[in-house]
Amino acid sequence: MSQQAIALLNLPVQAVGAIQEYRCVGFNGAQATAAGQKVYGIARRGAASGQWTDLTILGTSPAESGAAIAVGQPLTCDASGRVIVCTALSVAVGGLTVAAGATAVTSTAANGGILAGNAAVTGADLPQHLIGYALQASAGAGEFIEVLLR
Repeated sequence: MSQQAIALLNLPVQAVGAIQEYRCVGFNGAQATAAGQKVYGIARRGAASGQWTDLTILGTSPAESGAAIAVGQPLTCDASGRVIVCTALSVAVGGLTVAAGATAVTSTAANGGILAGNAAVTGADLPQHLIGYALQASAGAGEFIEVLLR
């Protein structure tokens, strides 16, 4: 298990429900329960409901993996608060689907030239939130790896 973390910012949080060590914690103080949800930080130690614990918010931290992960892959959380690889995202614009990274920034599509009629592009949260990158590989669920939190 990785123990070479360099935490640049740790903050306390009162647990809302049980939190397991090295799992993702949401902004509500509860261990992550939805795949891809927004994450406040990774728990440095476990806590029972109502107890205080520290979260690593910025820097590197050990985290429990929920699947196989390669070094450098972008990470999000699963429904159990473990880190998993972000999947490819696509953005739907009317009847057109543009895969992430498939359109050059200088194209007419990127500049809104393909929108016709009343089509509009509006901002919103992505379906999954990037929490950081894997600094170590995992062969599968239940392993502890070092992650770089953003």
